[in-house]
Amino acid sequence: MNFKKFEHKNILVTGASSGIGEAITYLLAQADANLYLAGRDWKKLSVVREKCMQSGSADASSKSDLDTDKADAAITDKVQIFQVDFSDTSSIDNFVSDITGKNIFFDYIILNAGISQRALTLDTDFEVDRKIMDTNYFGPVYLTKKLSGMLKSDQMVHIAVTSSISGLFGYPLRSAYCASKHALFGFFESLELEYENIKVTFLIPGRINTPISKSAVLGDGSAYAKMDSGQADGMDVNKCARIALRAIAKGKHRKLIGGKELLMVYIKKFVPSLFFKIARNISAT
Repeated sequence: MNFKKFEHKNILVTGASSGIGEAITYLLAQADANLYLAGRDWKKLSVVREKCMQSGSADASSKSDLDTDKADAAITDKVQIFQVDFSDTSSIDNFVSDITGKNIFFDYIILNAGISQRALTLDTDFEVDRKIMDTNYFGPVYLTKKLSGMLKSDQMVHIAVTSSISGLFGYPLRSAYCASKHALFGFFESLELEYENIKVTFLIPGRINTPISKSAVLGDGSAYAKMDSGQADGMDVNKCARIALRAIAKGKHRKLIGGKELLMVYIKKFVPSLFFKIARNISAT
């Protein structure tokens, strides 16, 4: 699909250094969007920026009469990176201050930063619950409120929120993760209902082949550091990104993305007793 709709638009992508956020970023670069990429890992963000500059949007140099140095500067300007820890409000404050100082208005905001969990509910330290909620829920909420001056204008802003099918039901070893993803629906759906200039698309992936399980946390906060077999066998992340951007371009309210695991959404809705039998016995890793 041609993502011409995103051409020259100012687009913020959080969690852009890996996984779905990274894959979405490359498609947007090819669409010649003006990209503002946020994530915790500066080194990985720098690599993503370099790849963006070599992709479709990097063709700016061939379309310009500028000398090479000026063309390279123009391309770099189209892909700006920001080190932001979304579990830390002061880090978000610094980011917003930087953006405000540059007088930037975002046409699209794609909220993708997040961490997962691999631990039983009663074996998870409360501080781990807090960390997951801070990153997955309070971080996006705080950022949104800090951008309220922009969002309260008459100009349309489209916010895409990456939740999860785990945000539609509970699941073993994911209590805090599920809670954080559930909460996103309540907040951002309310936001959309309150402001006519704000459009929200919920991206609801199932099992996607990304490193998210490797960065998941155990009950004591240490890294799980393994690739789940279910994750490894999941949908290709680039395919997921294409489906996600297509949903955003079409202004969809919700978009389920994944394979056969999406059946659980419908089983929970229509045959909840069967859902509980399956969810208790299916592998959570």
